[in-house]
Amino acid sequence: MPIGPLKTAALRPNPPTPFNSCRKERTTMTRTVVESKTKSAIIGFDEPFCVIGERINPTGRKILAEELERDDFSRVEADAIAQAAAGANILDVNSGAVFSNKMALDPRYADNNFVEPTLMRQLIEVVQRVVDIPLCIDSSVPGALENGLAAAEGRPLLNSVTGEEERLELVLPLVKKYNVPVVAISNDDTGISEDPDVRFNVAKKIVERAADFGIPAHDIVVDPLVMPIGAMATAGHQVFTLVRRLREELGVNTTCGASNISFGLPNRHGINNAFLPMAMGAGMTSAIMNPITLPVNQAKIAEHKALIMAAGIILPEDIDDETFVTLFGLGSTKATPGKEMEAIRAANFLYDRDPNGTDWIKFNKVVPKAGHEGRGRAGRVGGRRRG
Repeated sequence: MPIGPLKTAALRPNPPTPFNSCRKERTTMTRTVVESKTKSAIIGFDEPFCVIGERINPTGRKILAEELERDDFSRVEADAIAQAAAGANILDVNSGAVFSNKMALDPRYADNNFVEPTLMRQLIEVVQRVVDIPLCIDSSVPGALENGLAAAEGRPLLNSVTGEEERLELVLPLVKKYNVPVVAISNDDTGISEDPDVRFNVAKKIVERAADFGIPAHDIVVDPLVMPIGAMATAGHQVFTLVRRLREELGVNTTCGASNISFGLPNRHGINNAFLPMAMGAGMTSAIMNPITLPVNQAKIAEHKALIMAAGIILPEDIDDETFVTLFGLGSTKATPGKEMEAIRAANFLYDRDPNGTDWIKFNKVVPKAGHEGRGRAGRVGGRRRG
């Protein structure tokens, strides 16, 4: 059943036509372009799944917040480099820090409207110095969003606008002024609804209000809000159905906080690894997520070595930490691509968004150890041929 035309003709010829009569065109043409100074990331129905790295976010990261309060951005630099190396297409930069020590000396630091605009500019500048991939500017403070937009090179993604009237009036003019795409979160003045129809209607409202500002639907990436499956048994089914509607009826790209689905449950990676390919199959085109597996820290290595020694196992004196953690299945001393990245790359291949499996093969290529170059299976030169 038609739900009426959008007020913009950016994605179709004039005069505008109802959504349902141009679904085929929308599902093949909707592309959201995000750019750095020299690189582009495209979020689209027929594009590889777009990974938006979430690590540069002081919310809930006490050590990072304390470092930022001291103007120490070394962890931000490391997180940016590691996420880019793991395959993130876009980096989310969030300025939601709480500066407790400064707050005690100056009450202005209790106000995010005072803290975040300056911090956002600093974060954007730091990240752009160490990596050259597109950015997502993430804040609830309009001043931080504008400072981020002013500092960012290229065409960043803005995160975010909601269906709240005040937020629409503050954020959409910025989106139009800087000609950038925006994440639209499906909640409004009434809060977050558990009813997927309500969340769809909020998204539709944002798309229509954006059109009033001359912002095309292809520059809106809707977050339909993923609920924890542990709290709502229908959460997965709901979001898959909602993503299909957003794609088919509104012609918009979608994103989500990928780890929300597994919140509070054991083996969260196992759930995330199943959820992401299923969401891709429903039409989801991007996710805000952690693309890396964090390195094993020294405390865990020392603890495990003590357990092994207590069991009477003698380790070689010259064993290095990387060999040790690999041998005992602890992971790596280096930040490596997470299992979710493996699931996404496999799904890209299966959905024919990885021509000839090039990215999958590259991702799984094992770098030979020194002295073993050119050797086949089990280190034998030339490998083994079956007769």
